[in-house]
Order: sequence, then structure tokens, then C-alpha cells
Amino acid sequence: MNIFRYPCQNDIASIQQNMIFFDRSCDVVFTGGSIASTRETAPAFLNGSETHPLDSPTDTSKMTFYKEDKQNNEMVAENKFHQTHKGKKAEHPCKCKTCGKLFNRSSNLKSHMIIHNGERPYKCTVCGKSFNQSSTLKSHLRIHNGERPYKCTVCGKSFNQSSTLKSHLRIHNGERPYKCTVCGKCFNRSSTLKSHMRIHNGERPYKFCGKSFNRSSTLTTHMTIHKGERQYKCSICGKSFIQLSNLKTHMRIHNGERPYKCTVCGKCFNKSSNLKKHVMIHNGERPYKCTICGKSFSQSATLKTHVTIHNGERPYICTVCGKYYNQLSTFQMHMTIHNGERPYKCTVCGKYFSQSSHLKSHMRTHNGERPYKCTVCWMSFNRLPALETHMTIHSGERPYKCTVCGKSFNQSSHLKTHVIIHSGERPYKCTVCGKSFNRSSTLKTHMRIHNRE
Repeated sequence: MNIFRYPCQNDIASIQQNMIFFDRSCDVVFTGGSIASTRETAPAFLNGSETHPLDSPTDTSKMTFYKEDKQNNEMVAENKFHQTHKGKKAEHPCKCKTCGKLFNRSSNLKSHMIIHNGERPYKCTVCGKSFNQSSTLKSHLRIHNGERPYKCTVCGKSFNQSSTLKSHLRIHNGERPYKCTVCGKCFNRSSTLKSHMRIHNGERPYKFCGKSFNRSSTLTTHMTIHKGERQYKCSICGKSFIQLSNLKTHMRIHNGERPYKCTVCGKCFNKSSNLKKHVMIHNGERPYKCTICGKSFSQSATLKTHVTIHNGERPYICTVCGKYYNQLSTFQMHMTIHNGERPYKCTVCGKYFSQSSHLKSHMRTHNGERPYKCTVCWMSFNRLPALETHMTIHSGERPYKCTVCGKSFNQSSHLKTHVIIHSGERPYKCTVCGKSFNRSSTLKTHMRIHNRE
């Protein structure tokens, strides 16, 4: 055995007591007569002045001398007990007594138990919200500090959680792993599928003011109606909105952006919902059917308005003249008569209109455009309502029925004129002689007497 430094008296005493000795002055390790590396032998460890014995050797030649690692300033080694029990954690994992879930560490089980006992020890110092895991709090704090470390390599969009990035990537790769077992529709998020299932089972767990919702986000949006909150304001016209998405859509009015294009006719729209409605014109789809007269519509809102014809509901009342209307748009149009507002001007003849749709229809008078064509005969029209009225001639449909005599009409205006016969109302008065009539056409004919036409 070659020894480069003879042990001092204290060293010998330690050897005689069968203890492990770390030489703090040597750069080598002595192990049974040969020079060895400190990283190759680790049967015990020394911490400070404490020493831990191994199995008693028969002589001092079986003792192992260690040096202290000068770089780390500490030496750690496992004893024979840990070597013997290595891998036992995987064989005997920790089990949750509540749900039976297995864990390979007691610390993981401890974290898991917080779910069952409802404990939320990690609190946000900004908003006060509490969490059951420190990692969840860490993710939450990114909302406040604006940190978004997870970036999409396709579009560059950033996220504050890796799971959100993972879900986002499915938009690019088209992956939709979550499938509805009822209708077969697929989704890229499990939460979206969960919300979708409520359509089938009719579940509406989010309630307030007697109204129910199948999504918490919809309830949150609805709550702003009660609070009167409109935190998203347009920087151009000052109009405020409840949702950020509504503001973004509104901004397209100012910047003229129309990102949704019809693949059939090339027409562009500023809302995806408007494009969806428009496409129904091409494919003839009319999924919303009236249960009373059987008439079908391409939009649920149109059906809802149509039903008011049957039930006589007219919820919109004019505070000026007391007239009732079954549509908000019709009511708003009527109000322009009283306030005289006509903001839409024709660039050809200078005529003003109260609605942009009226101006658009008027322009067809100048350019001769008749985009609405009858599929039965050769006739075409410059307005969609005119085509719809014309189609009732071919179909024989007369949805507007008089509640007094039972006579039916193909136009609401015809029914309105007819009802005057029963009510005795004569709203059209001659300004010359004061005579009244129940039809505008009759008044027009009468006026020829005065102007000698």
C-alpha cells in the first residue's frame, strides 16, 4: 500500500474506531492499498463533523479514505441501505385513499390530496384568487404581468400556458380529437365538446334572473347587460360594446375590412354569421320552419318575426303616434319619419333615404340591376321582398289570413288594406274637400277630380 501522506494521530484514532475518514488535505483517495477516484466509491457520507459507520471491517486495510470535493465543497454518497432499497418506490407507490390514484412520491400524493379537501394555499397577491397548486398560481400570474412564453411557430401568436398553445396548434393542423357520440361532430378541445353536449341533453347549469345558459362565458356576457358595463369603446365613433369581439367586428365598418368571402358569387362580409346566412341563398337551405303555416326561413330571427304575424304580437310601440310593430328594425325605420333623419344620399339624383338598404335598392333604379330572379318564370326584381311576394303567385301560398272573415292574402299589406273594410277606418283624407278613403289608391283617383286630370 503506497501512502503519500502519513495520517496524523486523529486520523489513526478514527481508523481504529472503524469510522469513515475524509482527508481535507489530500488530493487522492486511499482504498485498500490502491489509489481510487472519489466519484467511484460512495458507500457512506460525511456531513460536517458527523460520521456514519459501515459494516465493521476486519482490519484497517479494508477502510476507505475519501477526499472532500474541492469544487462543490461537499461530498454526498448513499449508504448500503439506500442501495438495497433502490427502486422500491416504483414497486410500492403511494395510493390515494379517496379515489385510488397511485403516485410514485409521497409529495405528489400530498399535492393531490388538496383536490379532495378543497384546500387552496397558494394565493395571488394581485387579485386575491387562490389555487391548489403553486404551478397553477405561476400560470395565473402571467395574466397580470402579460407574460406569454409559449409561441406558435406557425402564426406567431403567444400564450401564457403550454396547454393553450397545444390546443391552438390544432387550428393549424386541423386535428379534432374530441368527437360527439350523438351527432358525430368533432372538436379540438374537450371543453368545447362538453359545452356542445349540453345542446343534446338540454342542460343549462348557469342561471341568473330566471334565464339559463349552457356556458359560463355566455352567462358572464349576459351579466354585463344587468351591470350596464360597456368597457370596450370604439376610438373612432365612441360607440361602446359589451364584448371585445363585438368591438373588433364593429371596427370593420370603419376600416372597410370584409374578410369572409362567398366562394359562389365572391361577395364579401364583415361577419362570419352574415356569410353563413348568405350561403343559404345559393344552396336554398331553409332550416327554420313555421309550425303554423309551414313556411320555411333561412334565419331563426326571420322565423321569429314571422310568427308574430300569427299570434298578433307587436312589442315595439311608437311613443309619438302609438303605432305598433313586430320588428325592431321596422320600428326604427318608422321613427325616422318623425325625426326626419335621412342620412343616406343618392349620388345620382340627390334623393335621401333613412336606411342604407333603401338607398341600395334605389340605386338599382338608375343602373337597371335586377338581381332577384324567379326560378319559375322569366321575371326578375330589384328587391328581394318583391321576388318573395311574386313567388306566392306560383305557389298559391296565402299566409296572411283575416281573423274576421277568414279571407287569405299573399301579402301583409293586402291584409292590412282589407282589414280597414271591417274596422271602417278611412285614414286617407283629401286635403281639398276633406273626404276620406280607406285606400291610398282611391284617394289618388279622387284627387284627379280636383286637379281636372
